[in-house]
Amino acid sequence: MKYLVVLLWPAVMVVIFSVAFLLTRRARQSIPAAARASGSRPQAQPGSHEAPPGKFAGSPWLLGAGQMLGLIVIGALIAFGVMALLGLLVVHHGLTIDQPIYNWLVFHQVSSWAAIMNRLTKIGNSWTCWAAAVAAAVCMAVTWRTKRWLPPIVLTAVIVVDHYTTLALRHTFERLGPPDSPLGTYPSGGCDRVILFYGLIAYLLWREFSGQRKTALWAGAVVAALGFNEAYSRVYLGLHWFTDAASGLLYGSLLLAAFIIAVRLVAGPAVVRQGGGDRIRAAVLDPVTSGAGGAGS
Repeated sequence: MKYLVVLLWPAVMVVIFSVAFLLTRRARQSIPAAARASGSRPQAQPGSHEAPPGKFAGSPWLLGAGQMLGLIVIGALIAFGVMALLGLLVVHHGLTIDQPIYNWLVFHQVSSWAAIMNRLTKIGNSWTCWAAAVAAAVCMAVTWRTKRWLPPIVLTAVIVVDHYTTLALRHTFERLGPPDSPLGTYPSGGCDRVILFYGLIAYLLWREFSGQRKTALWAGAVVAALGFNEAYSRVYLGLHWFTDAASGLLYGSLLLAAFIIAVRLVAGPAVVRQGGGDRIRAAVLDPVTSGAGGAGS
């Protein structure tokens, strides 16, 4: 029985990437039909390096940064509210699920597999995620075509907002973790950070260097795989209760959505970049914006 839990890790990884593969094939088949259906729509000039304008795209960079940070703060407050409501359920009733899972894993843990998980789980550690955010901010500040101020600001904000919002939740509930990790664990910071930090980095890279739907699907699969790995490893090693790990994945997803929405409102929809040059195919990605942008070109 203990090896079934070990096999769960590769099995879920196969499922995640199989789903991504199937969705990619379906998206590849649907794009030509969507392009034919929108053939009468005027297109933006090929080779453009500019994305269609966002809601706040006309603002100076300082004002745009302030508006983006304001939207991020609002999103973080909403995420905090959702997690606070969920915390009432998890903290008071979670042990009915958590304790049996923890006890079973303690008596069925495979030492060699635990050693591997102990290495893989470090991808969600604070300093690992913070270092990834700083490195990505520096690289994208140099390589982005426009709004080079955006990656450093948003990736700095993700460190600050995630840290203090998580601390607020920890102080609100002060839930004790498993015996091997008794400090407050609701929600799992490691699971939250993997989804939020690597998901945001993947989104920023995607919108600047690809913008294609199939790339988005594969990037999402990688982030989902990293999130599952973090949740699985933390629970397997007894570092978090099961409900704390699951809550961390939800928490990270909520914060990631807030950051993506804020970036999109300031920077506009993504630009699809393909072989012979940059091209905006918003008729497929964003029909409404495409119609408005084409009329004005």
